[in-house]
Amino acid sequence: MNRVWLFPVIIASMAAALVAVLGATITDIGPWYHTLHQPRWAPPDAAYGVAWTAIYAFTALAGVTAWLATPNAREREWLIGLFALNGCLNVVWSTLFFQLHRPDWAMVEALGLWLSVLALIVTIWRHSIIGSVLLLPYLLWVTFAGYLNMTIVHLNGPFS
Repeated sequence: MNRVWLFPVIIASMAAALVAVLGATITDIGPWYHTLHQPRWAPPDAAYGVAWTAIYAFTALAGVTAWLATPNAREREWLIGLFALNGCLNVVWSTLFFQLHRPDWAMVEALGLWLSVLALIVTIWRHSIIGSVLLLPYLLWVTFAGYLNMTIVHLNGPFS
């Protein structure tokens, strides 16, 4: 039985779980957050956990698919680096928004997060179209979240 897929599955699952746990730990939907004016179209709080769970699952699957389709170690290292950068940017956004209470800074950082997802899609596309397609919900979610973040800044700013 060929188990070449087992190592990337374990690594991708652990990485997705680590980013998810860090993000959940940092995210404080408490009094400060509830004082923010939200647009009428903002999703209910419970929707975020559902969305992020699906995104992390798709991202891990995209990582495994890309890993297995990437022909050499050098390109796999670049791929791992892009995923690591994306995970860091994901956690930094939560830190800026929820811990530092700086949606304005988070809005700027969201552009970097969005670009990192796009870089993953473009990089993976060369070897795995399926892997790239699996990241499209992530790109769409970050686009939506970035617009929501910008709207929150406009409704509540300035921040200090």
